[in-house]
Amino acid sequence: MTHAPVISLLIDGRSPADPAQALASDDRGFQYGDGLFETARCRNGNVRLLDAHLQRLRAGCERLGIAFPDELRLRTEIAAVCGQAEEGVLKIILTRGRGGRGYRPMPGMTTTRIVALHPLPSIDTSTPITLRWCDMRLGRNPSLAGMKHLNRLEQVLAQREWNPSSIEEGSIEEGSIAEGLMLDTEGELVSGTMSNVFIVSDGLLITPDLRYCGVRGVMRDEVLRVAAEQGIAVSEEPLWPHDVDHAKEVFITNAVHGIRAVGALETIRWGMGPVTQRLSAIVNC
Repeated sequence: MTHAPVISLLIDGRSPADPAQALASDDRGFQYGDGLFETARCRNGNVRLLDAHLQRLRAGCERLGIAFPDELRLRTEIAAVCGQAEEGVLKIILTRGRGGRGYRPMPGMTTTRIVALHPLPSIDTSTPITLRWCDMRLGRNPSLAGMKHLNRLEQVLAQREWNPSSIEEGSIEEGSIAEGLMLDTEGELVSGTMSNVFIVSDGLLITPDLRYCGVRGVMRDEVLRVAAEQGIAVSEEPLWPHDVDHAKEVFITNAVHGIRAVGALETIRWGMGPVTQRLSAIVNC
């Protein structure tokens, strides 16, 4: 798998001459994962669900005690990075800032802002995908549940579990594993490695409640909102592997790809169900 280059990059509002050497070695995001990030889809200079992304970013900063930067400045930097692009993936990273050795943060630190645009992966969202169960488990920690913080080592190790040889620059070949589902340390379903998961069972659209761990995705919230508007009964509740096994439909969501129907999970097969089709027609447009 090749790594897509950065199309455009600003660090604290400046475009570095050498992006590979631009981040200070004592930045706490680099040293300790002390920060947050957002990933969103950009099309014709517009960022999908930008207000929701910035709202989640601000809420995460409040929970972690990181100073949220001036929002007008941040929006200006986002517009500068995305403004000339027909499409791409926007990534915003906020870290607590630069500091010396040691875990304890110093008061009054200046938040580091990283705004980057990456190429949009070539993905066919109309074709159901294949999932697998991950062996790696997510640790329960309610104080961090819901946030998209920079500590992603569990997801990194989970994605190492399957062979990436059929994946080239984000394109998934038919029959290959596109994503893995992750349980927590008690065996409860949480999410995919880079997505939230939904099932349809007995006419109800259900997604894990994420009370112990996992990321409360912006696209997840958008799907819940749209489903309620469409009169589809929704629920956020604990789910277990056997709930997925007996589901009528399964789909995953993230901010870049929207909704992706699941066609297979190991020995189980599904089609593109009516609820998935209905929501995809609205959300993926």
